Amino acid sequence: MAQARVRLAPAGPTPATAFLSGTTARPAHLSFTPKPTSTSLSAANAPPPPIVVVGSANADIYVEVDRLPLVGETVAARAGRSLAGGKGANQAACGGRLALGSTYLVARVGDDANGRLLEGALADAGGVRIDRVARAPDAPSGHAVVMLMPDGQNSIIIVGGANMEGWAAGVESEDLELIRQAGVLLLQREIPDWVNVQAAQAAKSAGVPVIMDAGGMDAPVPGDLLRLVDIFSPNETELARLTGMPTETFEQISQAAGACHKMGVKEVLVKLGSQGSALFVEGEEPIRQPIIPATEVIDTTGAGDTFTSAFAVALVEGKPKEECMKFAGLLGYA
Repeated sequence: MAQARVRLAPAGPTPATAFLSGTTARPAHLSFTPKPTSTSLSAANAPPPPIVVVGSANADIYVEVDRLPLVGETVAARAGRSLAGGKGANQAACGGRLALGSTYLVARVGDDANGRLLEGALADAGGVRIDRVARAPDAPSGHAVVMLMPDGQNSIIIVGGANMEGWAAGVESEDLELIRQAGVLLLQREIPDWVNVQAAQAAKSAGVPVIMDAGGMDAPVPGDLLRLVDIFSPNETELARLTGMPTETFEQISQAAGACHKMGVKEVLVKLGSQGSALFVEGEEPIRQPIIPATEVIDTTGAGDTFTSAFAVALVEGKPKEECMKFAGLLGYA
């Protein structure tokens, strides 16, 4: 997992690196210090409960292209490499770097070279507990093809592999107990919806908040899953696809978020690209967070994962929602 590469104007004394898929390991200059040693928002000087991510881990084939190929056309890439990624692994790596407490990833990889690549990258990311990452003997590791354009935008094709096929026995009882002890549960849609439902039900039974990133499968979110989610986090495109409503203006986005409320989600955290982000809490005024200015955007791959994970880290540490938004806006170029 490499970092999301966004060059920000220097604003703080300590550069830090967030590991995300699709980039090389170069520090982005961010004005925060991960894992502070002094007392944060934990008044008793004890670490907050763990962040648990149930999700995907992918071996990404990453290529830099001047443009996407047309149908039947072959284009040459300027560069290419294989990197560890996946929305679940990205979020866990970010949480591991930032959270005061532990961050666990519950995932499935193949018993193959890519699986070992993913396990090694997660271990090297720092702060991620990978003892709940299991090998699926009958499925290859998931992988993706990430095509990066010169302006930093990307297009991604995902092959599910073990992420989709490795859960035949369901979520293990040890994983469900871990979820019940968590401070927050993070989900995405690169694993089967029924796995997300099992994990969310365990969290709900213990009063653990559930944050679900909408990225992943291009399919409607089942109602029984949405009703278990406390904070649903789509971008504008995902919000439009889910609701069937336009999301070109903030007013339209507000109306689409209202439609999500009617589906059973009380809080909708929308990533708005160059417009920043907005949190829509049912019955309250939206909380808007402008984007943190960047002198140059190199790669947006994994930025939304960073944003969601950073929001969760601040939430677990007891920060009010406005501060969670600012912290996430600093970490994630949404």
